[in-house]
Amino acid sequence: MPRKFRKRERLQFGVVPYRVIEGGEPEILLITTRETRRWMVPRGWLIKKLGPLGTGLREAFEEAGVAGEGGPAIGSFRYLKRLRSGQSQAVRVELFAMAVNEQADDWPERAERIREWYPHARAAELVEEPELRELLAVFPEKLASGAD
Repeated sequence: MPRKFRKRERLQFGVVPYRVIEGGEPEILLITTRETRRWMVPRGWLIKKLGPLGTGLREAFEEAGVAGEGGPAIGSFRYLKRLRSGQSQAVRVELFAMAVNEQADDWPERAERIREWYPHARAAELVEEPELRELLAVFPEKLASGAD
C-alpha cells in the first residue's frame, strides 16, 4: 500500500551539538528518534517566543540533556517525518552549531532516547538522511567558516 504524504513542507529548527576533543577534532552528539530509533540531531517545531536558535537549544536539552552556546547557521536538510496518522510529512530542518558546555545526567526525554558522542566522520556515516550526512561530513569546515 502506498504511503500517504502531506504535500506542504514544514520547517523545524535544530542544532548539531559538538565538543572539541584532543587534537582539535569535533565530536558530535547524536540521539535516537523515539519511533524509528534512527540516529539524528536534536530538532523540533518553532517555539515562537524563543526563535529559531532558541528552539534548537531547547530541543537539545529536552531530547539530549545538553546545554551550550548556539553558534552559526550551518545549513539545512530534509527528511520525512512519520506521523501518528500513518501519513508522512516532508520537513526541512534549519541547523545551528551548538558548543556543548553542560551535559545532564537526567533530562526530559532520557527514557525515550539514546545519546552518544561520535567523531564527526562517524556521525555522518550513522545518519540516514543524505543532506544531514553531507553536513556532518564537512562539519569542521562549516565551523571554521562560521556560516552556511
